[in-house]
Amino acid sequence: MLRADGLSLRFGGLQVLDDLSLTVGEGRIVGLIGPNGAGKTSCFNCLTGIYQPQAGRVSFDGRDVSRLPTHRRAAAGMARTWQNLGVIDSLTVTENVMLAQHQRTGYSAVAGLLGLGGTWLRERELRRDAAEIIDYFGLGEVAGVRASELPYGVRKTCDMAMALASDPKMLLLDEPASGLSPEEAHDLAGTLRELRDRLRLTILMIEHHVPLVAEVCDYVYVLNFGRLLTEGRPAEIQRHPEVIAAYLGGAAATAEGGEDGTA
Repeated sequence: MLRADGLSLRFGGLQVLDDLSLTVGEGRIVGLIGPNGAGKTSCFNCLTGIYQPQAGRVSFDGRDVSRLPTHRRAAAGMARTWQNLGVIDSLTVTENVMLAQHQRTGYSAVAGLLGLGGTWLRERELRRDAAEIIDYFGLGEVAGVRASELPYGVRKTCDMAMALASDPKMLLLDEPASGLSPEEAHDLAGTLRELRDRLRLTILMIEHHVPLVAEVCDYVYVLNFGRLLTEGRPAEIQRHPEVIAAYLGGAAATAEGGEDGTA
């Protein structure tokens, strides 16, 4: 579904991504992990067209999208959430989810403002679809509440509902468990599996919640300082000494494994 080859991104003298390649198979849940500053969100920004890397190629659903702008990649079936949330605080949950459907309206903004043709009928259909998505994520009780009045975890769920409202083939989730309680994170694991199995979505997610990654991911890529540190199945990644060192620091890894750093 998604393939990145040799992505390199530099801001001035700072090398953010260095020859990064990864593949996400259709119908898979893949994790992208690493310590803060490893380049994970910058990778997402390159995949979705927010950033244009100095080198590398991005293919989506069998098509080279390297030069396509963000909205064209979204129209092709990419949808993402944001580390700092993509919800509009002044809008209600329903209005945010409906806004995320803008690529599916089928009419121009002018036609919508003037109520021309069958725009009112299409808007009624979109409102119905939004209500179904809101109910799916358990947001029905706050559907009419402005996002600014909601707790962070609920706004995070609204962000995911907005991504789903765009009718994607693939979800790119930036720290979906951030701000969630352990119980909510456990529920999220079930939701992610259902999105894959029931809706046949492919998922790539950035996540620091290692138990969630271990529970739901089929495969994991680990970044450190913009480079691919290692990749593999979650159980293999959790035992990898370089991954332990990247998260805990060299001294902690040495203490755990012995004086020479070996287990």
